[in-house]
Amino acid sequence: MTVRIAMVAGETSGDLLASHLIRALRQHLPDAEFFGIGGPKMQAEGFDVRWPCELLAVHGYVDAIKRYRELSGIRREFLAQIRSERPDAFIGVDAPDFNLWLEGKARDAGIPAIHFVSPSIWAWRGGRIKRIARSVSHMLCLFPFEPAIYERAGVPVSYVGHPLADVFPLHPDRQETRERLGIPLERRVVALLPGSRQSEVRNLADTYIATARCMLEGDPELRFLVPLATRETRLIFEDALHRNEATELPIRMLFGHAVDAMTAADVVLVASGTASLEAALLKRPMVITYRIGKWQYRLMKHMAYLPWVGLPNILCSEGIVPELLQDDATPENLAAALRDWLQDPERCAAVEARFMELHLSLRQDTARRAAEAILPYLGGPTSRPVHA
Repeated sequence: MTVRIAMVAGETSGDLLASHLIRALRQHLPDAEFFGIGGPKMQAEGFDVRWPCELLAVHGYVDAIKRYRELSGIRREFLAQIRSERPDAFIGVDAPDFNLWLEGKARDAGIPAIHFVSPSIWAWRGGRIKRIARSVSHMLCLFPFEPAIYERAGVPVSYVGHPLADVFPLHPDRQETRERLGIPLERRVVALLPGSRQSEVRNLADTYIATARCMLEGDPELRFLVPLATRETRLIFEDALHRNEATELPIRMLFGHAVDAMTAADVVLVASGTASLEAALLKRPMVITYRIGKWQYRLMKHMAYLPWVGLPNILCSEGIVPELLQDDATPENLAAALRDWLQDPERCAAVEARFMELHLSLRQDTARRAAEAILPYLGGPTSRPVHA
């Protein structure tokens, strides 16, 4: 009998993660069928896309409220399909605000519900653990400190590592990257990553440009790389350059190529988020920063549990790289923190060694481990799920 699996993946990152999982599951179940909400990478693996995953992309609370009726309608319609078609399992990939409700309904209907990528309950909104315990049959975690949280709540859980740690090389080829970008090895380079969303770039562009100007006053030979994810974010940053009369600064914008920019750089200024983890896996010294609305910052700070916001610091359980947020994120403060890295080779070497340890701990062949945790729910080789 053909195994059928319903899935929901949100945004581009979920599409990539889910496509790897589908491929890994097919190693064990070559005739399995997958359907639901997904993207082109999942479709390339034979996934039946009933709604495209970009429909789930929301940008902030206001956008989420505006689209609540639309998204609720999609969710209810997909739930009706799940109840009617009775798949062997439901797998929600990230997108917890959308998926946890579906997972709970699927589980109530007797369908195993697996959630891939733990919500950040360790950072804020920890109260969701009770809802998760009611909703999911199994949680798949990317970070090694997460399983203990779920074990205490009685949630079956497996640590599967982080997919980026599988993809990124342990020893990035900095020389080859610089040659490809046409940057001399002796040149000192700063990568400026203002974020992938338009709101992030709007909040940080002026500050990043002023930071570059501050750094050039002390070292006019510095060069800056600014990777921008979309045409829209590039236009926002270009407008900021013109507005600040900074078009003559040695700032080179790249269309995408964030990994290349960080690999080539001596130090990275990065908006808090997944890019900070990428910088750590590339063994780059960095300064983490962020600016959001004052009301939103106060709310998130009030709900936060940890003293850090950056993934490198959270994963290393110490303030291994500076975090300058909100009012502390002045051009002068950021320039000084970046300059400290450039002037201290021993400190740079120490953080690179620590990031190598982190990389090795996260490199677990994520898709394979996730598939092995899911198989018991599909009538696999063991009758009971294995906690890992």
